[in-house]
Amino acid sequence: MRSAEIYYKEDLAGILTETDDGYYVFKYETGYVSSHPDDFITFTMPVSSSQYREKRLFPFFEGLIPEGWLLDIASRNWKINPNDRMGLLLACCQDCIGAVSVKPIHLNNE
Repeated sequence: MRSAEIYYKEDLAGILTETDDGYYVFKYETGYVSSHPDDFITFTMPVSSSQYREKRLFPFFEGLIPEGWLLDIASRNWKINPNDRMGLLLACCQDCIGAVSVKPIHLNNE
């Protein structure tokens, strides 16, 4: 299981998790829901106390991953399979252009 903190501007907006059974789950943080009810990270995922769950990485997060020659460089340098979308998101999207950033959560057993 791999997870990341998702920040909107300077605020922790929620947690994105790739589960061991292959699902992607995004859940806004409780404090973020109450203090930023209109500051969604994408129109397709409005601020809610419910979790979002999909079999594929959410399109918004897919859009943060580099493409083309930049994807080739990232994949080769970090030795990440280009099909490992969560791995690429964790490695490449900590300092994105725009308001959203991704910070990997490192578990004690990693």
